[in-house]
Amino acid sequence: MRKTFMMTAALAALVLCTAHPAYARTKLTTLPERGRTMIRMDNPIATLIQEDRVLTLRKGANRVDFAWKGVFVDADSIRLAVISPKSGVRLISVSYPPGENALIWDVWADAPSEATVRISYLLALIDRLAVYKGVLDADEARMTLSEYAVVRNFSGEDFASATVALPGRPAFTRSIGHEETLQRLVMEKAALPVVKVWTFDSANLPWDPEKEEANVGIPVSYRLENTQAAGLGLGPLDAGKVRVFQIDPKGSAMFLGEDESGFVPVGKRMEVNVGQSRDVVVTQRKMKEERVNIRRNSSGRVVLYDTDEIVTAKVENFKDRPAVLTLIQHIPGQWDMEACNMEYVKKDSETLEFSVKLAPRSKQELSMHYHRRNIRE
Repeated sequence: MRKTFMMTAALAALVLCTAHPAYARTKLTTLPERGRTMIRMDNPIATLIQEDRVLTLRKGANRVDFAWKGVFVDADSIRLAVISPKSGVRLISVSYPPGENALIWDVWADAPSEATVRISYLLALIDRLAVYKGVLDADEARMTLSEYAVVRNFSGEDFASATVALPGRPAFTRSIGHEETLQRLVMEKAALPVVKVWTFDSANLPWDPEKEEANVGIPVSYRLENTQAAGLGLGPLDAGKVRVFQIDPKGSAMFLGEDESGFVPVGKRMEVNVGQSRDVVVTQRKMKEERVNIRRNSSGRVVLYDTDEIVTAKVENFKDRPAVLTLIQHIPGQWDMEACNMEYVKKDSETLEFSVKLAPRSKQELSMHYHRRNIRE
């Protein structure tokens, strides 16, 4: 087995000398084999290793020498804690030999004994990824969501029978060697309610798709709510790749697409974009744009004006099922709405978001009548 992480220990009596208060560093035995080992991956940018070892201590001061080679250990993170016995054994001091990847612990024992200690340190080049698989039913109304933890070990160290602890997920125990990658199912939820959403952003998509030479589709995504009411909500969902499949009428899984999801806290929404679709079509036009309330300077030059604008957007659903369209409109600068036939949410000062619910094979039309104010010439 490849072992480049070398750790040694020395256990010796503490000899106090007035002329030489610092005693020589000796190496008598190697550290005992690891007992319980925990790989804590709570923090996505740092992995904490916790390993329990049993030290045989003499009465008085004992020196424990901890050294490493061929791995990236954060020296400032290394800690030693006495787990048992609860009394009679304590850490006196720690020192760092200059120019070495090592440190020395001085451990005091009131009597000869065996002590279980826990050594903790941050180890680089061992990390985790989250990968999700979503399987939709034939009606696209429910999804089975599976989360896999991918653990990658390129640290230079082998771990035998280590317990891997993940945030908000059950821990699992197995060995993982250097240059090994493992994948583990850590969460699976069935029959989660899902909403299929088309998103038309008027700043990014053609207003009249019929005039385009290439086929113009509208981005399609599936939305899951990370709440207990929606079957999730027990913890955040880590950022990761999401692959979406659908069960066809014959029972086979059909791949629909994949997306990178960001971190989803409890109470927020996971939205997975799977491509584009022509099942819903938006045709948008500016029906009116006039200058009003024109203001001039003393030379007669126009310096400020307002506008009177009307924009319409016809939305058509060609599917035999209901559809939900998120329609995003932009009005730059200072403005006020004179009339609008649909409710909207202001995402910021210039962005309006409409949620248009369409019956099967139906159409609706948005009409916005607004004024932009104090535009400079």
